Amino acid sequence: MTENPVVQVTEIPGPVSRRLMARREEVVPRGVFHATPVFAAAGKGATVTDVDGNTYLDFAGGIGTLNVGYSHPRVVAAVKAQAERFFHTCFHVMPYEGYVALAERLASLVPGDFPKKTLLLNSGAEAVENAIKIARAYTGRPAVIAFTNAFHGRTLLGLALTGKERPYKSGFGPFPPEIYRAPFPYVYRFPGRLSPEECANRCLEMVEEMFHTHVAPDRVAAVIVEPVQGEGGFIVPPPSFLPRLKAICERHSILFIADEIQTGFGRTGKFLAVEHFGVVPDVVVLGKSLAGGLPLSAVVGRAEVMDAPDVGGLGGTYGGNPLACAAALAVLEVFKEEHLLERAARIGKQIQNRFAEFFERYSIVGDVRALGAMAAMELVKDRTTREPAPEEAKQVIAACYRRGLILMPAGLYGNVIRVLVPLVATDEQIEKGLDILEGALREVTE
Repeated sequence: MTENPVVQVTEIPGPVSRRLMARREEVVPRGVFHATPVFAAAGKGATVTDVDGNTYLDFAGGIGTLNVGYSHPRVVAAVKAQAERFFHTCFHVMPYEGYVALAERLASLVPGDFPKKTLLLNSGAEAVENAIKIARAYTGRPAVIAFTNAFHGRTLLGLALTGKERPYKSGFGPFPPEIYRAPFPYVYRFPGRLSPEECANRCLEMVEEMFHTHVAPDRVAAVIVEPVQGEGGFIVPPPSFLPRLKAICERHSILFIADEIQTGFGRTGKFLAVEHFGVVPDVVVLGKSLAGGLPLSAVVGRAEVMDAPDVGGLGGTYGGNPLACAAALAVLEVFKEEHLLERAARIGKQIQNRFAEFFERYSIVGDVRALGAMAAMELVKDRTTREPAPEEAKQVIAACYRRGLILMPAGLYGNVIRVLVPLVATDEQIEKGLDILEGALREVTE
């Protein structure tokens, strides 16, 4: 008999969390979203304990930043050792080996049998912005193509690339020009209810049409795409879509940028999600689980592309911070030693099997989709009309955290429940979390 990972000692939210929430309301802007009304005190592996002593299973994983779990001992030791040496010099003032070592490791892990170079930064949005800068510098072209339902960050350029108006873009314009949007093959919601291959065909035809109606291909610096859309609702494209998109890019000398911020670091069962599709990007953007929860991101690409900007054109005060680099190098060792890529594939099968059962039992579940351990279910009011059910998704998530499971929504309509469980979670923990989720689905359905 395994120990129950969920421990409830107070009502949820408890009294300390309620007091902190009242303080939060006084000093934190309302635009800062939170998925649960409880405050964290400590985490270990795939569990987190709040300030009232309640312990939860975490299936949100810090929005995918905790693939090696909370406070992995190897990562903690690496950060402590680096902290005793120095916190910061700024790589532009006095370089340090950690930055170079991590750049080497990432360049070796990203697909492509050609020389690569690595730029380290702080956040995913910052990495996206720099990837676009580099692409424009290399090609001498201004335009960028992004996709419907995409999410590429909250900076102004990131928002211009993002394909969701509320809450991300509303009231923040005008946005940078020369961003063009193509349709992503969201098969479940694509007009006409096409087959996956028909949907991919139509989306690629519309990309080609854009070259005649919106922007000439010789003005396009890059196409940026999430191999599986994250905030957009864990949308997995048909198998042919990304390879054929890459072929279009090659035909027109357009750079292919893969945004692997949420999909990377083993989430899908491979180091990068593009590996499932046999695509070799020109540039890859990484973040989230790169440093086990410390702020760090990366742009990895063809050496000649990465070298296009002038000296001083790239960088930032904290980019590739020594503590974050030490954490990231430890994260890579954890992946290797604990076989987390293989573990992600097994977790994915476990979740997908239960999600298939949920689809059969609960009519509110309109669609389930996954690539490896990147899994989600889309809730609808009616399977025939496929009307989104965002309020019901909120109710399910609330019922889950009251039972001891942390989850987050996603999707254009906020009606997708996604799973980003740490890859160090045990089978028993995952099964317990899925039991809680099923109980919440049953409660909301009945």
